[in-house]
Amino acid sequence: MKAVMPSVPPEILEWRKRSGADRWDEMWNGVLHIMPAPNREHQDLEGSLEGYLRSHWGRPRGARVYHQINLAPPGGRPDDYRIPDLVLLTAERFAIDHNEYFEGAPDAVVEIHSPDDEAYDKLPFYEELGVPEAWVIHRDTKQPEVYLLKRGRYRKQRAVGGWARSLLTGTEMRASGSGKLVIRRVGDDATRAELPES
Repeated sequence: MKAVMPSVPPEILEWRKRSGADRWDEMWNGVLHIMPAPNREHQDLEGSLEGYLRSHWGRPRGARVYHQINLAPPGGRPDDYRIPDLVLLTAERFAIDHNEYFEGAPDAVVEIHSPDDEAYDKLPFYEELGVPEAWVIHRDTKQPEVYLLKRGRYRKQRAVGGWARSLLTGTEMRASGSGKLVIRRVGDDATRAELPES
């Protein structure tokens, strides 16, 4: 259900801050987007994917993987930021890390798409920042999509043999058909995992 309030009463904002319910809230050009907490299935997939990417991509390359980071345009405007599920950062882009928020484009963002969320609506913001790769993984089916930035616009990568490939990480993903995301280094079954791990 979507709802629009022309102005949010201060007592609601204070309650959300006090209770921690504002943890996933985002500001889109000065408009507050109140996000519900991700459910357990979403969190399980996000945590497992973060762990896999840290082990198989981040550590070997001196890169970093973070979850739920405030991502703002250059200038760090407090009225315009999004919170991707995961952010992938190579050493060349470590300078965008300002601890409380990232200012500018990371190498990739990952959105786990739940029904009725705004994952796809965030893609134009990531395009404007110049994020080279954006992943959208459907929470319920585990179907992955990889978008590459070409001439300022995202283009969905065509699957190769059923695998969605990330050029940045050298990984490929597909839905298992049994409620899991299968991920591996391209063509390397020794690195294969089914996520979330249980």
